[in-house]
Amino acid sequence: MSLRTLPLLFLNLGGEMLYILDQRLRAQSIPGEKARKDEWTDVDRKRVMNDIITTMFNKKFMEELFKPQELYSKKALRTVYDRLAHASIMRLNQASMDKLYDLMTMAFKYQVLLCPRPRDILLVTFNHLDAIKDFIQDAPGILNQVDETFRQLIEVYTSLSAGEFQLIRQTLLIFFQDMHIRVSIFLKDKVQNSNGRFVLPIAGPVPWGTEVPGLIRMFNPNGDEVKRTEFTTDGNYVTPQREGSFDLYGDRVLKLGTNMYSVSRPVETHMAGSSKNLASHAKENTVPNPLAKEELNFLARLLGELEVKTPGGSETGFRLNLFTTDEEEEHAALTRPEELSYNVVTIEATQEPGRRAELSRILGELEVAEPRPGSSEKGEDLLALMDGL
Repeated sequence: MSLRTLPLLFLNLGGEMLYILDQRLRAQSIPGEKARKDEWTDVDRKRVMNDIITTMFNKKFMEELFKPQELYSKKALRTVYDRLAHASIMRLNQASMDKLYDLMTMAFKYQVLLCPRPRDILLVTFNHLDAIKDFIQDAPGILNQVDETFRQLIEVYTSLSAGEFQLIRQTLLIFFQDMHIRVSIFLKDKVQNSNGRFVLPIAGPVPWGTEVPGLIRMFNPNGDEVKRTEFTTDGNYVTPQREGSFDLYGDRVLKLGTNMYSVSRPVETHMAGSSKNLASHAKENTVPNPLAKEELNFLARLLGELEVKTPGGSETGFRLNLFTTDEEEEHAALTRPEELSYNVVTIEATQEPGRRAELSRILGELEVAEPRPGSSEKGEDLLALMDGL
């Protein structure tokens, strides 16, 4: 397993989350002069996006994120996005948060599967960051935060070998291998089957630096070509015209990771609903995380260092519904098995000693698994930052 996978996973899933939230906030926003107090406006949308992006690219969190470390469990990673989505005045109930996370994970899984070569996962990440920068064009301070992360990505990843990127891709595919959630957009575009598995194309550009299949060359022991044999392929392959740019600014060429919700289309998820699917989710969530104790201990130290936006005074949090109607959202919540629940503990991150003591009390009541033998706290406790977002 690659120790350099976590930043790419976090940033790409975060990018997909921002795409979905932006689309739904735009769909539900009302012109400012016509909006009631409890209705969304475009000002609210921008505030939500700015707050979430500010929290997501917090300097302290990014420093910990980029330290070489293993991936954590799906349930633990989910925790950060629960906290991240609520880092502003926006509030999602459990059913909408489930749907949001399903859309995020399946979209990035599809992008990883379609990458022509492992190194192109970095271009997918750059596409997400390019789009995030578009969301915050009028906020130079937040833009600097994203650019700093961009520079870290370039510094750390552009020098990695093809073999190291292959290991990163393999690590991502292992993480996603049991996720087969049906998504309406993919079903309508016929890139996903009814069982939730993706349909991979046998056409299009081949990876940069490779040739279109159809020719076999044979060489003698001296390395001289002695024979050529051509064969016919079923796919319509083409040679790419140029390689995507790995610079801070440039044409990525690859379209994977761009905003597929920029076109007006509903954000829907069709859950498979089979008992087999639900059982697999339940099994996944009951497996203890061997790093939980270190993660929670680290959280106790770092939680006060991150600022989380909470509605103050008479201001109330705005609720966002990722379903078409409130009835659909309520039905999804009622039909959701209890064992799939991800409980979110909302804690205001401040430096007050009393609140830190309360945090320690809450953490002490949580049932955690003992760390695996030989594990060290350093480099293995990034997830502890998640509730601090």
